[in-house]
Amino acid sequence: MPILTALAISIGGLGGLATWAFVGPAAGLSLQIWAAFVAWAAFYHSGGTVAAVKTNIPAHILGAFVGWAALVGTTSLAGSLGVPVAAGICVGIGAAIMVLAANMPIFASIPSTVYGFACVAAYALLANKLGTLMSATLVDNPFLNIAVSMTVGSLLGYLSQTVGLALAAKPARAASA
Repeated sequence: MPILTALAISIGGLGGLATWAFVGPAAGLSLQIWAAFVAWAAFYHSGGTVAAVKTNIPAHILGAFVGWAALVGTTSLAGSLGVPVAAGICVGIGAAIMVLAANMPIFASIPSTVYGFACVAAYALLANKLGTLMSATLVDNPFLNIAVSMTVGSLLGYLSQTVGLALAAKPARAASA
């Protein structure tokens, strides 16, 4: 079977199953399927290999943490500096930290770090989670929620690649006469 056909089956099937699980039986965890898909795409964008998993997961988590810290800093400084100045300072420092962290091989995927940062910011701002930044629960803490969602997405990327390659390796069945 051609690899793209095999990947279409694998990614389509696992994507549908993951969506069902995230919004169905696992909905109580409040994981974000869109963040999982961002990480899944990053897996393929980074080469679709075991090495991609090994660099993307730590980078996503680092980015999510730096994004969370930038939000904590912004909310802490907003009263004295105003939101635009506080956010500008915190995001600028966070961006510099993410790029400097790329000096360590485990955090070398700068785009994946940025994806983690952006997903935390998006979730916190759009789901009105600024008041729960310090929560210790997966449901309420944007860092914990996005870190887990993106880790699951990276693993789904790896699984979809493994299944796709297995399907592609199978010889096509001969047509019946």
